[in-house]
Amino acid sequence: MSGKVKACYVCQRNGRLTCRRTRLGEPCLKTYPLECVDLLKRAKAAFQTGCTTKESFRLAQLEALVRMLGEHECDFVDALGRDLHKPRFETVVSELLLVKNEALHAINSLKKWMQPQRVERNLSTTLDDCLVVSEPLGVVLIMGTWCSPVLFCLGPLVGAIAAGNCAVISPSEHTSHTAELLHRLVPSYLDSECFHVILAGTNDLADIVELKFDHVFFVGNREEGSRVAQAAARTFTPVTLILGGKNPCYVDQQCDITATAQRIAWARFHNAGQSVVAPDYVLCHVDVKTRLVRALKCCLMQFYGSDPRESRSFGRMVNLEIINRTRDMLWRSGKVAVGGQVIEAEKYIAPTILTEVVETDPIMQHDVFGPVLPVLTVNTLDEAITFINKQEKPLCVYAYSSNSKVISRLMSETSSGSFCSNDSVLQSVMVGLPFGGVGASGMGSYHGRYSFDAFSHRKSCLLRGTRFECVTYLRYPPYEDRNLSLMTWASTLSQKSQGWCQIL
Repeated sequence: MSGKVKACYVCQRNGRLTCRRTRLGEPCLKTYPLECVDLLKRAKAAFQTGCTTKESFRLAQLEALVRMLGEHECDFVDALGRDLHKPRFETVVSELLLVKNEALHAINSLKKWMQPQRVERNLSTTLDDCLVVSEPLGVVLIMGTWCSPVLFCLGPLVGAIAAGNCAVISPSEHTSHTAELLHRLVPSYLDSECFHVILAGTNDLADIVELKFDHVFFVGNREEGSRVAQAAARTFTPVTLILGGKNPCYVDQQCDITATAQRIAWARFHNAGQSVVAPDYVLCHVDVKTRLVRALKCCLMQFYGSDPRESRSFGRMVNLEIINRTRDMLWRSGKVAVGGQVIEAEKYIAPTILTEVVETDPIMQHDVFGPVLPVLTVNTLDEAITFINKQEKPLCVYAYSSNSKVISRLMSETSSGSFCSNDSVLQSVMVGLPFGGVGASGMGSYHGRYSFDAFSHRKSCLLRGTRFECVTYLRYPPYEDRNLSLMTWASTLSQKSQGWCQIL
């Protein structure tokens, strides 16, 4: 094989291996020549043994996952440093610790989650058991995104394990070092028959989904999410979609400008702006625009110094495609208040704040995965709410104000996957809160118990005996008016009006 071009074997289609070639200078994703079909068969065979249904098995896998993150912290830091120039602090805090917290929460809660939930009984089921039993779906596919490759692969995996599933994980090809690390470590720590990592290209996603998994969990952009959803629909496979979008951030004239600027700047420029949950643009009350922009400039100086390019706390873009797309939107939108420098060879875009931005600018028409923050102005809260509601429903809405009525209105009069006041991003990582999209920003949610439910089938179970046949005979043919009258009368005994079919 040529030293200039290397091929990576991904999966087998129609009896032959398909190859994805990497560009010159990019690391080659190395995987075993095992086709996706065989991996899926192995996982399904493992699931059929029933091993994943045991609480002890699930706990052992979750504990192994925590151990893997602890014992290979340096490896993850190195891989993400290579892929995204991600600072060690960001890797540990925003990737590894979040997955650990998710896993530890599941370990501590698993016994409770697995217990059947009893539901309210009525007159005719007084002596019966009415239960909701959570059963695993089977073999699930988890497709992570490149902006947080560890978090969005292993975070959902915690829920899949806790719910008793086998899983196939597909990390993003764009973060190849992290993908290779997961490919190497996961089979070493988790059950190698139940859990697999495949290394596939973006163009392969729909084909992989069509192999018929029992659930697909996808994090990424809307275009790819649409292809995944269409492919899943062809095999009636349920999906959870966490999709990117334009997350608005309203800044009221009544707010702590210093704290507001710090929290917005941290959220927007964290990981060089490559995030599905960061504020995408600011809707700023016209009275505070000047102060806010000045405060944001001060934050950038405090965070990254006079030259962010030299800062060890600032990352890089994942690849040239993303940097060129971001640069083109940046240069054709608004006015640069600070930043704007682009060094393609280093995959570097300086933290940038844009002013004089209008709704029709390219930066407002497309998802932005880069360190660019457009600032628009509005004259009233009503104008801000109208602006937000004109757009597709976002994954997150952020609002900064010391006026509780302003916060209440934005929360109740806009629709989004999540909402956070006077901070950013945190609502998306709390294990006690479901996180997911609505409308164009996705469907389904996860985190904590919600992850367990996302990867479970909630089966309705009624456990009855054969007593009271002297009453239930009324439902049998031949139908008579007398029996109908008795059943109608019996329904009036229920103070909660649960329906005449109680007597059945």
